[in-house]
Formats: sequence, C-alpha cells, structure tokens
Amino acid sequence: MRWALVKVCLAVTAMVVVAFAVPLGLVVKELARDRAFADAERQAATIGPALAITTERSRLQRAVASTQAGGDGRMAVHVPDEPGEPGSGYDLGKSRAPKGELATARRLGRASVSAAPGGYALLQPTALSGGQVAVVEVFVPRGVVTSGVTTSWLVLAGVGLALIVGAVATADRLGTRLVRPAGRLADAAHDLGHGELGVRVPEDGPAELRAAAAAFNSMADQVVQLLAGERELAADLSHRLRTPLTVLRLNAASLGEGPAADQTRAAVAQLEREVDQIIRTARQHKTHTPSGCDASEVIRDRMEFWSALAEDEDRTVRLAGVDRTVRVPVARPELGAALDALLGNVFRHTPEGTAFAVDVHEGGDASNSVIILVSDAGPGIADPAAALRRGHGDGGPGSTGLGLDIVRRVAESTGGDLRIGRSVLGGTEVRVWLSLNGVGSADPGQRRRGRKRKTRGRTRPKEPAEH
Repeated sequence: MRWALVKVCLAVTAMVVVAFAVPLGLVVKELARDRAFADAERQAATIGPALAITTERSRLQRAVASTQAGGDGRMAVHVPDEPGEPGSGYDLGKSRAPKGELATARRLGRASVSAAPGGYALLQPTALSGGQVAVVEVFVPRGVVTSGVTTSWLVLAGVGLALIVGAVATADRLGTRLVRPAGRLADAAHDLGHGELGVRVPEDGPAELRAAAAAFNSMADQVVQLLAGERELAADLSHRLRTPLTVLRLNAASLGEGPAADQTRAAVAQLEREVDQIIRTARQHKTHTPSGCDASEVIRDRMEFWSALAEDEDRTVRLAGVDRTVRVPVARPELGAALDALLGNVFRHTPEGTAFAVDVHEGGDASNSVIILVSDAGPGIADPAAALRRGHGDGGPGSTGLGLDIVRRVAESTGGDLRIGRSVLGGTEVRVWLSLNGVGSADPGQRRRGRKRKTRGRTRPKEPAEH
C-alpha cells in the first residue's frame, strides 16, 4: 500500500509538472524572442526620422553610428536609386540578409524577419520623400534571441523536481502512517491466532484503523473471557464429581479383601487422581491466561482506594501518565494485586508524611512496552537483590516478603521484568516493565529465555536513573 501510494503520487505530480512546465518553458522562449526583436525594431525606428529628412551618406552614417546596433556593427541601411539617377543608391553598413529578402521587404512595404548566418535579420522598410522605399536592416544574434531561456528552463526543472520529491516524501509519510497501524493489527491477529491471548493493539493512526484496533482489542478480551469461562466450567463440573467419587470410595472400602475389591479401590483412586488433575489443569490454564486491561484505569482505581490512608498520614501523592488509555497484557485482578503490593510497601516501610508518586510511560513503537514507576521519598532499600528473592525481603512484622515477588511474576508473565533503584524523590524507585508482545508462559525459565530472545531483536527501554 505504501509503495502504491508513492507511485500514484509520483505519476500524478509528474503529469502536473509536465502539463505546466512545458507550456511555461515555451512561453519563456517566445517572450525572449519577442523581447529581442522588439529591441531591434526600436533600433530601426531611430533611423526613420533621418531617412525622412535626407539620404545623404555622411549624415546617415552618423545617424547609424549613434544607435547601439549601429555602434556594434549590426545595422545596415539600403538606400534605393533616386528617380532618373540610376546607380545613385547605396548600402550603408554590413548586410547579412539575402538580396531576395531585401527586395521582398521593399516591395511589400512591411517589416519581416529572415534567417541570417549566426542569427536573424530584421528588415524594416521606410518610405522616403520621393516615394522610394529604403530598408533598415538590424542583425539580431542567435544568443540574444535565446538569452535567459536556458536559465529559466533550469529553474523550472528544479522547481518541478522539488515538487515531485516533496510530493513523494509526503506520500511516503502518509503511507507509513496508514501502513504501520495496519501492520500492527495484522501481526496481532496472527499472534492471537497462534494462541497469544494477551496480545493487544495500540489504538492510534487514522480514525478507521483506531476503530479497527478497538474492535480487535474488544474481541480479544471477549475471547479470553470465553476461554476462562469454559475452563472454570470444566473445573466446576469436575469438582462436582467429587461427591459421587467419595461415595464410591466409601463403598469400595467396605468390600473387604480380595482381588476384585483391590481392583475396585485402585480404579476409584485413579479416578480421583484424574479428576484432581483435570481441576488443577483447568485452574492453571485460567491463571496463566493473560486477559489484558487498561493500566491507567487500574492505577486510578487503586490510587482512589489508597488515597484515604495517604490523606490520613499526610502524604503527598503525584500521578502522571494515567490520563490516557494504556493497555497491557495483564489481567485486571493481577495488575491490581501488584499495585497494592507496591503501594502497601510504601505505606509499610516509609514514615508518615513521606511523599510518593506513580508514573506510567509508554515505550513507543521501538520498545513496544509500558513502564510503571512507583517511587517514594523514604529511606530506600539497602539490599535490592535480597528484596527481589522470594520470601527473603526484610519486611518486618507482618510481612511475608512475597509482595515484590508477586510484582516480579506479573512483569515476567508478559516477558518484562522488575528493577529496584533510587528515585528522584530520594528514596526507592520500583520499575515494572511490561512487554506488550504478550510473552506468557507457565514456566518462569521459558519466560526468561523468551525475553532474552526478544531483547536481541528490539531496543530495550532505558533503565530508570539511579541517583
């Protein structure tokens, strides 16, 4: 589509440039020719008054020399014979026009232009007092006729080329703006067809493509909900089998001893194990299915929940980047639990009155990620590596040390990660990087390997500054 738009724009612009530049170039050429011959006519007209007064050679010679063309040797005057005085006529100056053209101009009595070696000769007949006709000849060099034409044509060609290049560049930019969202939508549909249920499309570009992206995201959410509902139904139906299985197990226990009784009890036990496996599998698939949500909406909702406690403890709160839709491939409950863990740590491990902030940054097309920053002005974390190890954080009384591990697992479920550093407020900054590619896996090792493979193929977002 992009190349097709460029070709169409190139063809249309080229036709417009040719349609205007070629006639304009011809007009410029004709104007230069008219200007040159108009000047020659003015030069010839200056000799007319002198011829009307006298045909004396010396006087005409001075009159011719006083003109610019005569001074340059480009003017000649052809005086005819006086009546009854054969041979009295003469030619003044260098003549370049053919004799036949001179006779024709004298006979017709009107100005004409004839070709001459190296240019053109303007022949201007002038009536004398005795009824004869003299001819004033002005030579116009070919360079004067075409003066400025080449420069004008080059300027026209440059302007036309600039218009074509500008039109092609504009068409390419418009094509990119159309093709890029369409390409992302196609890639997302391909990934969704291969089972990556957490893939979502940024809602940007032209209005039609934004509507298509919104429809795709809504469809993907419904697909995830339907699959989750089916798995939950399978788990519920399997759970209902526990009651008749319990009856069978009790009845099998009362069968006494013997091969048949042992086989019956073994079959009942195997059936119970199979039912338990079905329930665990359904629950596990449901847990690891990324449904996606609007991170800005979840953050605003959780901050509204924690704002009452922040007000009681006189804490200054700052929110940034939550005024627009930011979709992430994480289920709403999971993202809410991760935010509660981070905000709970702020309230639990910093003194009352300590300010904190929550920022959301979109990585753009190159990184294809969303970064959530939770920073505070508290004392900071002495050992960030230990805080990220499951159950090893020094959370103090009432803390299990699992809060940051929950956040880390949410980030890694998308192919992202979790980092701890120093914030611009002076305390701790927890950076949650969520990849929008929807790389989810039940095995954390597979998630890490998948993230490394994707890192080699794209630009990673910048790390948070540690001061």
